[in-house]
Amino acid sequence: HIFASFNGTFVHVTDLSGRETIARVTGGMKVKADRDEASPYAAMLAAQDVAEKCKTLGITALHIKLRATGGNKTKTPGPGAQSALRALARSSMKIGRIEDVTPVPSDST
Repeated sequence: HIFASFNGTFVHVTDLSGRETIARVTGGMKVKADRDEASPYAAMLAAQDVAEKCKTLGITALHIKLRATGGNKTKTPGPGAQSALRALARSSMKIGRIEDVTPVPSDST
């Protein structure tokens, strides 16, 4: 899962059912300044760290679920989404499918 808002980026690897967490790194864990948590650079570092952890555990392929804030807020992914995705692809991980799981409200506009 990649959750990219304008306040931060989370890269979270689970098993296929989504119940068990394998690795979770955020942009805020990688940079010191609060304003840089959502930056593409922090997202890239977080994704590289997650890819490294996955390789040590023997995981070679991923399905990616991309999520923005959604709901009644913005449905546009934050600035870190693209660079996190690119970092995972460049780290010799096989990518199965990329799915957008941003929550969409059924009543408000």
